[in-house]
Amino acid sequence: MKCLCRTSFRRRSIQPLFVVVLGIVILSACIPTTIPVAKKALPRCRPGHTVGFLRGFHSELVDASGCQVRLSGVNWSGFESGTFAPHGLGVRNWQSMLKQIERTGFNTIRLPFSNQLFDPSSKPQGINYRLNPDLKGLRGLALMDRIIQGAGKIGLKVILDRHDPMADQRPALWYTDQVPQTRWIQDWVMLAQHYRGNTTIIGADLNNEPHSPATWGGGNPSTDWRLAAQQAGNAILAVNPQWLIIVEGIDVYQGDSYWWGGNLQGARRFPVRLSRPDKLVYSAHDYGPEVYPEQWFQVSNPAVLVHTLPAIWQKHWAYLHQNGTAPVFVGEFGWRSMGQDAEGVWQRTLMTFLHAHGMSYAYWAWNADSGDTGGILQDNWKTVNQSKVCWLLRTSAHKTCACLQCKPKIIGEASSARRLGLHKREYRKRNTFSRASQTSL
Repeated sequence: MKCLCRTSFRRRSIQPLFVVVLGIVILSACIPTTIPVAKKALPRCRPGHTVGFLRGFHSELVDASGCQVRLSGVNWSGFESGTFAPHGLGVRNWQSMLKQIERTGFNTIRLPFSNQLFDPSSKPQGINYRLNPDLKGLRGLALMDRIIQGAGKIGLKVILDRHDPMADQRPALWYTDQVPQTRWIQDWVMLAQHYRGNTTIIGADLNNEPHSPATWGGGNPSTDWRLAAQQAGNAILAVNPQWLIIVEGIDVYQGDSYWWGGNLQGARRFPVRLSRPDKLVYSAHDYGPEVYPEQWFQVSNPAVLVHTLPAIWQKHWAYLHQNGTAPVFVGEFGWRSMGQDAEGVWQRTLMTFLHAHGMSYAYWAWNADSGDTGGILQDNWKTVNQSKVCWLLRTSAHKTCACLQCKPKIIGEASSARRLGLHKREYRKRNTFSRASQTSL
């Protein structure tokens, strides 16, 4: 559109300055102007406040508003066991348990389950229905729904962890004769569809601790965990593109042996390829010498571990975070000793490392019946171990203790795995959780 502006001055006696000013006024009226529009305010990131679903941005997790998120979590086990229910509900109300997790300062629950949980015959055990009357009649997915709904109401996020195919069984691969790979993927797709749009569920930990004969990048579809993770992850994203796809490592890569699920060296050469790359999160598990005296703990003076352990972690899993390849979530670790022994030095060095690099994690476990690491909850299922919480959340504004005042101390109970002479991995295969306080009423 043209703007034609015409004017004539009949009197030549008008002062030149007046003419110039008048011309400017007239011309300005003819030039189209833009209406100022207020700019959209940039998001204000608030600690502890997460908006929507998460995605990866280089090595960081960010929420829907672009704010960085750090997951400080605990594992609450039980759904993966023969009780088919979270442990502790024989002596506690489930909502009280969730509220205590949140009040302690954690923001995420890694929730282990087995595929057997969804079988019609899998009836929950160990729930005191006088304390939990609203759980009566619920089982399987319906019971999981109730726990997740309660977590969401108080702002907790949940990562679903396919821990076992059958209750209390931990095979080397992600499938068995009873639970073939097809069902493993089908159950994940079912869960992804069921919880689509539910912002409480932020991710799928595809399979817990794959190990030999599992490989990474070997190319054999029967044993190549990286290929299986890609297939399952993409199947999930096809029906629920909002979830994080969490891929654990293996144990042995090119002859180098590490913890089950903790060896991610193969991801450097053979990365996981997802239809949505920003949904990929790698995950490692790491434990101390009380679980098993691995060779890298064999030092003359435990104090040396402060200097040697970071290089071990960098080699096996932390390089992915530090190189900006993808976020790394340390999905399991735990300890009993907090002294000057190798176990205590390992845990303090690990927590210092995770805090320094802003890495997300979930402690194993919240449960008092965590046989080889001890729980956040003590044996009465009510009292929080404040010393552990201080180290786990020492950079958080949690409400339970001032961590600068916490002093390391030995938690004076020997590891159950060590007493039994079992490797942690084999111990957790055989371990039958204490049900003395889980009477079904």
